[in-house]
Amino acid sequence: MTRLNRRQFAALAGTAVLAAPFIGRAHAAADVTLKLGHLANEQNSWHKGSLKFAEEVAALTEGRVAVEVFPNDSLGREMDLINGMQLGTVEMTITGESLQNWAPMAALLAVPYAYRSLEQMDAVASGDIGKQIEAQIIERAQVRPIGYFARGPRNLTANRAITTPAELNRMRLRVPNVPLFVDTWTALGAQPTPMAFSEVFTSLQNGTIDGQENPLALIQSASLNEVQSHVNMTEHVRSWIYMAIAEQVWQRLSEADREHVLEAARRAQEFERAQFLQDEDAIRADLEAKGMTFVEVDQAAFAAGSRDAVIASVGDELRPIVEELLDN
Repeated sequence: MTRLNRRQFAALAGTAVLAAPFIGRAHAAADVTLKLGHLANEQNSWHKGSLKFAEEVAALTEGRVAVEVFPNDSLGREMDLINGMQLGTVEMTITGESLQNWAPMAALLAVPYAYRSLEQMDAVASGDIGKQIEAQIIERAQVRPIGYFARGPRNLTANRAITTPAELNRMRLRVPNVPLFVDTWTALGAQPTPMAFSEVFTSLQNGTIDGQENPLALIQSASLNEVQSHVNMTEHVRSWIYMAIAEQVWQRLSEADREHVLEAARRAQEFERAQFLQDEDAIRADLEAKGMTFVEVDQAAFAAGSRDAVIASVGDELRPIVEELLDN
């Protein structure tokens, strides 16, 4: 059995063990069932937060509304779920900057070096800018954010320490197929190579690429410690992601049930944050135990080197906001 197949088998087994017992009890007497599909695995804090949301919805509505949680893309991939929500065939998902395909302001969720700390990110996500983003998503994507979860900051892995952009030296670096990421790393002096994440381990192993950048949770779950020795703490993208419900579904809920759903989402968001912080510490300790070296870098140099490319990559509507975020 290949590495990928083992993971897929474990993911499917975990889905049955973690999700089914609670769903079975809640679904029996429910008048409304909301299926929530997402891409994370069962160990991820988003999944734990989703299960908490399901538990709270059932309790607050006395079982009239049930939430079924489907991790590991088992209900469909992110873009398929968004399209399904717009058509009214899917109820809920967890999604973020992918919504910029409909609502340009969703791009603000993941701008390099826009948020230097979790606290600054929270202030934006829960403040006026966050409210503008949510309003545009509802209007243009017909998807309603009801809460948000944190994402671990993206860090650069390699087989050497890299503390300044000058040390990238045209490094062949895997990035997602996102123009902003390509432009940012080109400006910093790397040679970015868009590639599906499923190809990263093998490409690092055979030397097609020299490094990649992702949150610690993905570095761990993909066992990149087996092919990379250093985690360079660039923390170049710190972002959040929404737990969202289809606007068509939202409009069909009673006023009382909408309040219950929002309260359940608030509790789930608080629960997920505690899990996220706990998990980040545990993941770093695990990667260090497996031999990875964590390197402090000159983040100010990386931020300065990428600033012009980041600003140039966004449209006129977002440019003043991005400039303000970067300056702050």
